[in-house]
Amino acid sequence: MHVLLCEDDDLIASGIIAGLSAQGLTVDRVVNAGAARAMLQAAHFDVMVLDLGLPDEDGLKLLQRLRQQGERLPVLILTARDAVTDRVDGLQAGADDYLLKPFDLRELAARLHSLVRRMAGRCVNVIEHGPLSFDPSNCETSLGGQPVDLSRREQALLQALLNNPGRVLSSEQLKDSVYGFGDEVESNALNVHIHHLRRKLGNGIVETVRGLGYRLGPAQLPGSP
Repeated sequence: MHVLLCEDDDLIASGIIAGLSAQGLTVDRVVNAGAARAMLQAAHFDVMVLDLGLPDEDGLKLLQRLRQQGERLPVLILTARDAVTDRVDGLQAGADDYLLKPFDLRELAARLHSLVRRMAGRCVNVIEHGPLSFDPSNCETSLGGQPVDLSRREQALLQALLNNPGRVLSSEQLKDSVYGFGDEVESNALNVHIHHLRRKLGNGIVETVRGLGYRLGPAQLPGSP
């Protein structure tokens, strides 16, 4: 999962990045509304964590502007504003969830997984795909009931495909789901992760659509033809 964090407090932001990264999420941070708009145009994200007290523009106005422009990205407001009217205003402005500071990182991660799950049209967290089972919250993968060890990048790639069944995703879209904006990515890195997924989950799990990108294919048990 690729998270855009819009938070100007360095201490809070560093804690969120460390906590979410430890749970397998990729986090890119910006410190103001202008940078958030630029980042949304430059890369693909699965969810946004938005502080309201930004230095250049109130986060609520940023959210309203994004929704007016047709941005459908799930947004969780993370703020110290605890009045009922603040929460109502945030939700009416287009927020999908609202979490008060101080907060528990485990709850934040669970809420983000819930938002992405709902966006993908699922009602349960565990994703079943034939003999494949993937739990993004616990970073657990199994094939035919047997655990499969996936790296963090491989999990992010698999989740991007599972969240978009039937859709062809370009190489750039998949890279945005796997890597942070500032990560140095070698030219063949995505192909390496795809190769590893195919080796562990069957050659058909990632289908190549020539000239367009990749899409989710069937998982295969070891020894299957």
